Amino acid sequence: MVKIAQISCGTEYSGVQKEIERAAETFGAEIVIPETDLDYIDEAYKKFGFECASSGIKLMIARAMSVVEGRTDADAVFIATCFRCAEGALVRNEIRRFIQQNTRLPVVTYSFTERTKADELFIRMEALSTIVSRKSMLAREKQEGLTLGIDSGSTTTKVVLMEDNEIIGTGWIPTTDVISSAEEGIKEAFKETDYKIGDIDGMGVTGYGRLTIGRRFNADLIQEELSVNSKGAVFLANHQKGEATVIDIGGMDNKVITVHDSIPDNFTMGGICAGASGRFLEITARRLGVDITELGSLAIEGDYHNAPLDSYCIVFGIQDLVTALAAGSTREDVAAAACHSVAEQVYEQQLQEIDVREPVIQVGGTSLIEGLVEAMSDILGGIDIIVPENSQYIGAVGAALLVSGMAKTGKGERG
Repeated sequence: MVKIAQISCGTEYSGVQKEIERAAETFGAEIVIPETDLDYIDEAYKKFGFECASSGIKLMIARAMSVVEGRTDADAVFIATCFRCAEGALVRNEIRRFIQQNTRLPVVTYSFTERTKADELFIRMEALSTIVSRKSMLAREKQEGLTLGIDSGSTTTKVVLMEDNEIIGTGWIPTTDVISSAEEGIKEAFKETDYKIGDIDGMGVTGYGRLTIGRRFNADLIQEELSVNSKGAVFLANHQKGEATVIDIGGMDNKVITVHDSIPDNFTMGGICAGASGRFLEITARRLGVDITELGSLAIEGDYHNAPLDSYCIVFGIQDLVTALAAGSTREDVAAAACHSVAEQVYEQQLQEIDVREPVIQVGGTSLIEGLVEAMSDILGGIDIIVPENSQYIGAVGAALLVSGMAKTGKGERG
């Protein structure tokens, strides 16, 4: 059983402790609370050197020290504080950095509310469990045989057919009914080949619809998108060795993942509002009268300073956009402002929760919007960002790669 050390403050009195434990148990993991005593708390607090007023946060520091010093047996770390606590937010990030600098344990941080439920934590616990239990699979560098990867995303379904480390077919379908969208994507992927689905050696699925699709098609691998997407990203960027940061701005949520030799060791996901997602850019493109594929080039020609968008909310963000147009801002300036707004929110909400490591690899459908990539580079101080070929297919590529070499069952029986 995977042991996840929980370093947190306030989970008991907020009523979310049982939800955290239930989420971990769902994926075969056990929550472990690092043991400390009063003398050790004082000793650890002095060593850590972070001044704080809360006794609960002092206990967090001692528990982190217990993990680093090997007093607690753990395979991964879950760090959580209440979203209302500013001191908690500061120490959460310092503890995360401390653990990463002194161990090789994968870490995830989380800001909880009193309404946090287990299903909101599922993907984080699943990812931690996957990273620990499937390290050898995540380290695999080449795809062998004929494998199919399906990424059932919130807005689009991506399908990739790979043969001996090469992409030989792709499918890209808007997600409506997850099964029918996957079926259409599979047809597209096989269209230009002489193969049929019964010929494949393995199928891997990921994304929001992975459980439904996995059962329907008898998939060999059903895996959360954090580990799959990061694997697909470093594979496509030809950077499977060393460190990297993966940024995936999706249609509904965002993922920022740091990796070491293809293994994720820290990740954040989510966001305050869809104003920080690809959905906001879709609505912006529609309001400007252009296709989403044209928004990026339009933004490159504009200056975001001429059309400030100050809202985190997608509704008020669009209101700002309309107001800017009415005041005489050009479409180019508004497109640039929309891209900059999304990049800025991703930075404030997520990139400050990790230590950015170069190279930075931007992936997902929104990585094709060059104005967004330019805005992200600007926000990060001019860092060159890699957008690999086929970056929109990272989830499907990662699934096709990871399923390679697994024991095959049900070949020729898939629908």
